[in-house]
Amino acid sequence: FPVTIPLRRYIEKENLTQQEAASLFSVSQPRMSDLVRGKIGKFTIDMLVTMLAASGTHVKLTLKKAA
Repeated sequence: FPVTIPLRRYIEKENLTQQEAASLFSVSQPRMSDLVRGKIGKFTIDMLVTMLAASGTHVKLTLKKAA
């Protein structure tokens, strides 16, 4: 899922272990494992945005009317 890609790239770039990343993002190591494995449904939008912000990623939300 696209939103996890910047987080995974950040973890790799910073050479963080899952435990270190979990601490940075204020989640447990098993939750970090879920994220790395792409289990996006286990996370709320606000949690993902908070994690992206902690990684230094600027988040922009755009809403559009459904077709």
